[in-house]
Amino acid sequence: MTQTIAPRVRILVLLLLAATGLLLAGAGPASAHAALTGSDPQQGVVVDKAPTQVSLTFSEKVAMSDDSLRVLDPKGKRVDTGKPSEVSGTTYAVQLHSGLPDGTYTVTYQVVSEDSHPVAGAYTFSVGAPSKTTVSASAPTAGGGVVGWLYGFGRYVSYAGFIVMVGGAAFVLACWQRGSGVRALQRLVVSGWLALTSATLLLLLLRGSYTSSGKLGDVFDLSLLGQVLQTKTGASMVSRLLLLAAAALFIAVLFGAYDKREDQEKRDLTFGLSIGGTVVAAGLAASWAMAEHASTGLQTGIAMPVDVVHLLAVAAWLGGLTALLVTLYRADTPIERSAVRRFSRLAFSSVLTLVATGIYQSWRQLGSWSAFTDTTYGQLLLVKIGLVTLLVGIAWISRRWTARLGDSAVAPSVEVPQQEEAPEREKEHVSANAKGGGSKRAAQLARQQAAVDAARQRRQRDADPDRFGLRRSVLAEASVAVVLLAITTVLTQTEPGRTEEEAKAATSSSSSSSTSSSGALTLDMPFDTGGEDGKGLARIDLDPARVGANEMHVYVERPNGSGFDVPEVKVSFTLESKGIGPLPVVPDHITTGHWSANGIQLPMAGDWKIAVTVRTSDIDQTTVSKNAQIG
Repeated sequence: MTQTIAPRVRILVLLLLAATGLLLAGAGPASAHAALTGSDPQQGVVVDKAPTQVSLTFSEKVAMSDDSLRVLDPKGKRVDTGKPSEVSGTTYAVQLHSGLPDGTYTVTYQVVSEDSHPVAGAYTFSVGAPSKTTVSASAPTAGGGVVGWLYGFGRYVSYAGFIVMVGGAAFVLACWQRGSGVRALQRLVVSGWLALTSATLLLLLLRGSYTSSGKLGDVFDLSLLGQVLQTKTGASMVSRLLLLAAAALFIAVLFGAYDKREDQEKRDLTFGLSIGGTVVAAGLAASWAMAEHASTGLQTGIAMPVDVVHLLAVAAWLGGLTALLVTLYRADTPIERSAVRRFSRLAFSSVLTLVATGIYQSWRQLGSWSAFTDTTYGQLLLVKIGLVTLLVGIAWISRRWTARLGDSAVAPSVEVPQQEEAPEREKEHVSANAKGGGSKRAAQLARQQAAVDAARQRRQRDADPDRFGLRRSVLAEASVAVVLLAITTVLTQTEPGRTEEEAKAATSSSSSSSTSSSGALTLDMPFDTGGEDGKGLARIDLDPARVGANEMHVYVERPNGSGFDVPEVKVSFTLESKGIGPLPVVPDHITTGHWSANGIQLPMAGDWKIAVTVRTSDIDQTTVSKNAQIG
């Protein structure tokens, strides 16, 4: 049985790496958590006179640098004059050179939202009349590439380190105080501290490149690091490092002086460590809450404390689960059934706390039931809810195994070696002494006997079917928890559903005037919104399907070919190879099943992704897309 321990641990590690790699690789560039809700000039508009400035309005405050907002003429030359300035609230502007000639201009922006995530995009407007453009500058790539992947991995490791460190320490103090002398638990908690500290330092170094150039070579740029230290996110990471110094002292006392204290002194020290540890753990959790989702949006005064409590509950449950797993597999000291029961009660309380805080966070981040299925955040949240439900189910099985354990300990004590073995060892010892190497030989024999006794103890321990069942169920819990943590990490980098839906609503006002024309490019896209009468065909005609101004017609048909008057149709254009877009278009309704828009400005040639969103009822909506070569 003992031979299966190492392979299972390796499988758990491989599962962790696979889940992390799959989710972080699929995440791509960080999603925008601040949405562009308005601009002046607007997307696709043609103005008679060249504007003196370009202004952008976001759904929340953003941080800008000198190059955050750029305006490029048709030849790709910058025509803005300097650093953007805050006009009012969430509106920012950059001044333009005077005497701009007629033509199509491209606006690119790259900012950092209030919840620490980079936001990038581009759109076009024209002066006098639309023109072809030879813009060669690629759109911003902040949050993507190797740096983006490393940053996402660092976030995962930091969360995992926090959970293991805090949850492991809580397990020792609240459930099994004898565990303070168990080396396997000591190594676990110290490993959590090292992981969190290393990941925080890595994130601090990556932050400047992550929110600006996205280049790996800029990681050690001291000027970027200086700028990061002046931001809210930089301050939160520095605070985290200072608190980790206090956490190191806590760990040293917990696994050093604590185990050597007498009962009365131990009780007093337990109280002090519990208070101090809770304060440090809450401070570490607050270092995330003060700089991410909870720090912006609705009810921040409530959201940040709720986020802290949520993180502490996660650590107590999953971190304690990890400590129990290590104890069952690695610790030579037997753990009492009473300790496992105490952890079971702690885990149950943590789950109740997670449900309460999770419901509030879901309402705050989604805002509507439809956001569960219509937004990426909502879909990931559904996966997370499913994993938590599965985890609770496995935990219930673990509680059943716990009830079957013996009253004294989960692992039986070591049996006394058989009497016939002692004389033989004594003969060997006497013989070794006779040869003059008694002391050295005796030490060698003692080590060998200790290894034999340890192996016998593990065999006896693993022969207990109840303990074996508990180990299997706890290992299954830990495996699910690994994937759950990966999903949670991706959620923190995903645009909240409420923000995504507000951005869609804000862009619906930027539709262009319409005329009727046949297109040079035709795309047919079947759709199914999932509701009653939700199937049909969306046909896109684009003329002339080239760089510059284009006219577009959208025809929506039922399966029988008749016109389908759906409540809403929206189209977006994205040039993924250059990071431009999505450029939203909301066509005007012409007649039954027919929508049209003109003056659609496509600034560059390439393989454009054309996405059509069709809503067939108040709650039934879907988006279909195809790629087409334009220009």
